Amino acid sequence: MKISFWTLCLLSISLTSVGQQPTEFSIIPQPVSIEKKGGSFELNSYSIIEVPDKTPDVQRVSRFLAQQLLRSTGFPIRVQLAGDPKDNRGTTIAISLNRKPDAVIGAEGYTLEVASSLVILRANQPAGLFYGVQTLLQLFPKEIESASLVKKPYWTVPGCKIMDYPRFGWRGLMLDVSRHFYSKVEVFRFIDDMVKYKYNVLHWHLTDDQGWRIEIKSLPKLTEVGAWRVPRVGRMSLMSAPTADEPRTYGGFYTQDDIKEVVQYAKDRFVNVLPEIEMPGHSMATVASYPELSGTPGTYRVNSGEKFMNWHSGGFDAIIDNTLGPANEKVYEFAEKVFSEVAQLFPFEYIHMGGDECAKNFWNKSEAVKQLMQKEKLKDMHEVQSYFVKRIEKIIESKGKKMMGWDEILEGGLAPNAAVMSWRGDKGGIEASKLNHKVVMTPNAFVYLDFNQGEATVEPPIYANLRLSKTYQFEPVPEGANAAMILGGQGNLWTEQVPSLRAAQYMIWPRGMAIAEDLWSPKEKKNWNEFVVKVEKHFERLDVAQTKYARTIYDPIITAKKSKDSDVVVTLATEIEGLEIFYSWDETHPDNFYPKFTQPITLPKDALHLKVITYRNGKPMGRQIDITTAELKKRAGVK
Repeated sequence: MKISFWTLCLLSISLTSVGQQPTEFSIIPQPVSIEKKGGSFELNSYSIIEVPDKTPDVQRVSRFLAQQLLRSTGFPIRVQLAGDPKDNRGTTIAISLNRKPDAVIGAEGYTLEVASSLVILRANQPAGLFYGVQTLLQLFPKEIESASLVKKPYWTVPGCKIMDYPRFGWRGLMLDVSRHFYSKVEVFRFIDDMVKYKYNVLHWHLTDDQGWRIEIKSLPKLTEVGAWRVPRVGRMSLMSAPTADEPRTYGGFYTQDDIKEVVQYAKDRFVNVLPEIEMPGHSMATVASYPELSGTPGTYRVNSGEKFMNWHSGGFDAIIDNTLGPANEKVYEFAEKVFSEVAQLFPFEYIHMGGDECAKNFWNKSEAVKQLMQKEKLKDMHEVQSYFVKRIEKIIESKGKKMMGWDEILEGGLAPNAAVMSWRGDKGGIEASKLNHKVVMTPNAFVYLDFNQGEATVEPPIYANLRLSKTYQFEPVPEGANAAMILGGQGNLWTEQVPSLRAAQYMIWPRGMAIAEDLWSPKEKKNWNEFVVKVEKHFERLDVAQTKYARTIYDPIITAKKSKDSDVVVTLATEIEGLEIFYSWDETHPDNFYPKFTQPITLPKDALHLKVITYRNGKPMGRQIDITTAELKKRAGVK
């Protein structure tokens, strides 16, 4: 009866829908449907959250909402049962599970109705309620994101009706904590940031050449040795090699109790944690801890940023062997111990074993590998790695888990039940899906969040560029793939050049918003121009939350070409509409009274710099970019 009454209350004030995304709603990711309704809901100090019973998960989601509201409003929002006494001066947020499942919204969907004195949130499962709460919080004014009290007599939410559910079940973000260690509290904050945009998988890259971050009690040297390196500042792979007497003080690791806390923290927010234990390549920290696991005898140390790989047009090879020896039986005994403990710590069904960028040049020289090839009838090094991967899969499956790896595990023959994470474009994902293997799409050209996102001369140094607009073009089901095998996708943050949480936030947001919408929203509902408007509103929310983010959508795009007369001709453009570009060549700082870019400009003979800045409605929007004429000549191919 109570639900029926609430529904009648909402229907009595409903107005006709005025469009799919009314201008006052800036919800990311875009809901399946949203209708504007008359009136607005006012939260005040007498408001309550009402639940039908004491179902633990419903209570948990309701308490989460109450805590979020308390932080900024100061209102002591009570969670109480329907029928309990309440103050007539307050409004009600009613949260409940559907008695009869709604087949349309599925396990993670929800419906949300907002009226003048009542909000009704319903879902089939608790996860859906949690995602509905994220949408409701986005409907509040931006100040709701404040970590401290904001004094207001009441907080307003516009009247609306929303029906929503995700397009994909796997919506992930990867955090690499090997290159730089992030504390447990920082990982908590990372999870807090991602769930606001309805992500549900934290891919935790725990081991690599620069550090081993997870306690394995049966193998203590992994953290005694493998978690620490010599501190260096600069560009990874170009740093000076440490001397033997330099103290190894940079790093850290998570105890098993820390891991359990992170897993529980994530679970409370409906996030699964996918652990990645990288092998057979990217294993310098492993062999530094246990040199007997290498196939190449020698002395090893955790990499501190010095060069140990050669990258070239034909691929790559290792200067120092950073692999586990595939013909070394001690390696499989090691893996048995590691995955036994990992499986007990992580309840998620998958364990990621890496498998990418494995340099095989030392394997080519190994007598043991040659003997293995003869014994197992392996034709080449790809099949050697496939042999390794298949043995690791058996170990992982013996722990009651499923194995996932990067798309290189396709080479030489895919392990029987392996899931594939496709990062080198779409090809691996298409191939694996056609073989009826589960696939997570994460093509680097669209979702690698370590790529710089604006003008390269002022962004963190990296080998590729990825602007927000291209991230928004990510399509998780590539043409030719077996769509039924595509679990979803994720964004990956490798941290070679990302040494802190603040730097990580800068690299993720707003591109993480685009990936969230790529993975949650119906394909036909995506609209770049509308998305940009929403992103700008979310910049204001991130400011209140004191979350760092990139404003590179306001920065000019600078290209240079050589003319027929061998002059350097420069073109300036913007990623979004509505911006004007002003520039100078004379070493002074341009503003909106300087020349405005309207057509390609020729580099003056003796100029040293081009300085550019964007404006909107008379206000500066982007950073002033100063680019040398030497760089412009380089881009144009002029010496």
